[in-house]
Amino acid sequence: MIRKASKKDAVTIAGLAALMWDGHSVEELTDDFAALLSRDDARIFLKYENDIPVGFAQCQLRHDYVEGTETTPVGYLEGIFTVESCRNKGYARALLRECEMWAKESGCTEFASDCEIGNDDSFRFHKAMDFEEANRIICFTKKL
Repeated sequence: MIRKASKKDAVTIAGLAALMWDGHSVEELTDDFAALLSRDDARIFLKYENDIPVGFAQCQLRHDYVEGTETTPVGYLEGIFTVESCRNKGYARALLRECEMWAKESGCTEFASDCEIGNDDSFRFHKAMDFEEANRIICFTKKL
């Protein structure tokens, strides 16, 4: 089962997200997700197996320029995760499809995502989901 998450799911989502995003606490992520779940331009979908949450996908509408796109808004996959024991079962594909349907219902004709250079698992997932690579960049910063 996949369902749209609500504010009461913020801790559940944060627990899953903390497994994906090292260096973030469940507490800080809970606040971030609670705020996100109250927005009209964002959605989070939860995947359940035997009534246990095993994955999520976070998507948003982006109105700024999105690399490789021509329209606005663009549906954007901000994050997707399934617990290791539930991988290779089509769950991530199903979560992505929910995001794409929501974006289409929200008026989008394009959907985009990104991954860090070197994240081979994410790269392979995106290619398997029919995403086309638009560009590669290296970002720089310095202290002033």
